[in-house]
Amino acid sequence: MTELDPYERKILRELQRDANQTTAQIAERVGLSPSPCWRRIDRLEREGFIQRRVAIVDRHKVGLNAHVFVQVKLNAHGRANLDEFAAKIREYPEVLDCYVLLGSVDFMIRVVAEDISAYERFFFEKLSQLPGVQEITSTVALSEIKATTALPI
Repeated sequence: MTELDPYERKILRELQRDANQTTAQIAERVGLSPSPCWRRIDRLEREGFIQRRVAIVDRHKVGLNAHVFVQVKLNAHGRANLDEFAAKIREYPEVLDCYVLLGSVDFMIRVVAEDISAYERFFFEKLSQLPGVQEITSTVALSEIKATTALPI
């Protein structure tokens, strides 16, 4: 793993805060001139520290008001087909995140939908139809206390 110097750490924090900044703006904020700052950003991108730059969309403004955390447990036969389950989950745009877990459940999934009725359709028409699913536990988020994509660098 490549070590990050203090400037690179500052650059990453700045990009996580606002990726629309120009190189000159970032350079000023981290205490570099634009050319060395650009070289560091370029290296961070080439080496995969910066995977991509995206816009963070307010889900409520685009009509995705239901936010549901879903735990899925597979039966013994289903566990043999984890890759198949994972491939299907990746196809569903409603699924924002999916993690394989150690413990009493196999997957933790974060889902958004227009409303609870839309989530119910997703649940019955897609999620519960996947092969090997033994149990699904859905927890609806009432409000958001903290949501960030910024890593503590």
